[in-house]
Amino acid sequence: MSRELVVAIDGGGSKTDVAVVDLVTGDVVGTSRGAGCSHHQIGIDATVIVIDEAVTAALADAGAVPADVRHVGCYLTAIDLDSEQAAVHAALSRLPWASRSLVVDNDVFALLRAGTDAPDAAVVVCGTGINGVAVRADGATARVLALGQISGDWGGASGLAEEVLWYAARAEDGRGKPTALRAALLSWTGRDSVHAVTLAVHTGELSVSSWWDRAAAVVDLANAGDAVAISLVERQGTEIGLLASSLLARLGLAGSAVPVVLGGGIGAAADPLLVAAAERTLAVRAPLAILSVVTAPPVTGAVRLALDSARTRQERSA
Repeated sequence: MSRELVVAIDGGGSKTDVAVVDLVTGDVVGTSRGAGCSHHQIGIDATVIVIDEAVTAALADAGAVPADVRHVGCYLTAIDLDSEQAAVHAALSRLPWASRSLVVDNDVFALLRAGTDAPDAAVVVCGTGINGVAVRADGATARVLALGQISGDWGGASGLAEEVLWYAARAEDGRGKPTALRAALLSWTGRDSVHAVTLAVHTGELSVSSWWDRAAAVVDLANAGDAVAISLVERQGTEIGLLASSLLARLGLAGSAVPVVLGGGIGAAADPLLVAAAERTLAVRAPLAILSVVTAPPVTGAVRLALDSARTRQERSA
């Protein structure tokens, strides 16, 4: 007997979560987790393979087949440009489980709806990088390019990793303050000097991305009292507040009591130094905004969006 199922996908740089949901009841009937699927890191072809494997596993968990899928909501990291959205949509729509109805969008929307159902709201995701979106009840949205330093972004694990190298180099040669980040970097890389680390990065022997996953250690050093680490964590919090408030201002919501959802690997950790810095910035630029850290997994937001989209399509075709 044919079933009516919806597939919801939340894909990030480190993992891909899939939920298979009964369209009628809204119950999750199958799940899976795959590898990271950022097309900026692995390319579109590999991204499609990762997602296909994760969806296939989730369908198997649900005891379902591709023909049972009525709609797919796919919310992915690095869908920052219309061309990227179109390219990933075209590649995924060729797969049997996505052939009927497919939405592809940035994963910030899934994170937003994992944290709030308010029609006016904003979200900042601070994980590998930093990104955000604000939405308004009339459907208007405000976004940033989220392409890193070239689009005015700062932070996330990638941004913090670069700063650690910069501060560690200056601590070693005397241009900067002493910092425990220097010893930490040496332990992460197995080198005996920051000079050696810098040369290895310069020649391509070592990538800054190899210590992206050490962002939590920067926070730990800040909480242990390291002045340079404190400055980085507080700067990250300030940047979160700046991004959220600027998005709200573009929609005319900077003076409204709206939720600001914070998530991502760094954001969701809710470090007090970081959160306090974000709240100080919001207090000046969007004083009625209410910052909250998302606790539900982002895939729950993808489920909500996918079900809403599927049911809207169903009503239109009835």
